[in-house]
Amino acid sequence: MTTLDLSPMETLVGVGLLVAVFAIWHSSLRMARRTAEAAHAGSRMVSLTGRVLVTAAVIVAVQWLVIHHSRETGLLLAVLAVPALITAFTLVRALTVTTEDRHHRRTRQRR
Repeated sequence: MTTLDLSPMETLVGVGLLVAVFAIWHSSLRMARRTAEAAHAGSRMVSLTGRVLVTAAVIVAVQWLVIHHSRETGLLLAVLAVPALITAFTLVRALTVTTEDRHHRRTRQRR
C-alpha cells in the first residue's frame, strides 16, 4: 500500500481548489435560479396579457352581437354598462392606495 505524502503547501492548495470549485458551483446555481425566476415572471406577464385579450374579445363580440341584432334599449344599456362597471371597479381597486393606520399603544394585556 502506498502512502500519500503531501506537504502543507500542497494540502493548502488542494483545499483552496476545492473551495474555489464549490464557490463557482454555488454561484452558478444562484445565477440559474435568478434566470429561471426572470423567465417565469415573463411568462406570467404573457399569460396575463393573453387572458386579458381573450376576455376583451369575448366582451366586444357579445356587445357587437347585441348592438347589431337587438333594438331593445334596456338590453343595450345592460350590455354596455355591465362591462364598464366591472372595468371601473377593477381599475379603482388596482389604483387605490390603501394604508393601515396603527396606533401603537402600550397597554397591559391580561391573559
